Amino acid sequence: MFGLGTQELVIILVIVLVIFGAGKLPQVGGALGKGIRNFKKGVNEDDEPEQLERVDEEEKKDEK
Repeated sequence: MFGLGTQELVIILVIVLVIFGAGKLPQVGGALGKGIRNFKKGVNEDDEPEQLERVDEEEKKDEK
């Protein structure tokens, strides 16, 4: 996808380890995971009202 090989990933991991330290890595990972989860939830919630509107429109058509 991005063309990252093993060497590049190791270098990125070492840089992250130096910047944040070993003690804070679980906190950084947890915060990143929560952020991604909230983003996905927000994207999915935006789609739901549109789907509900379509269902409502279809129900109105069926009633007529």
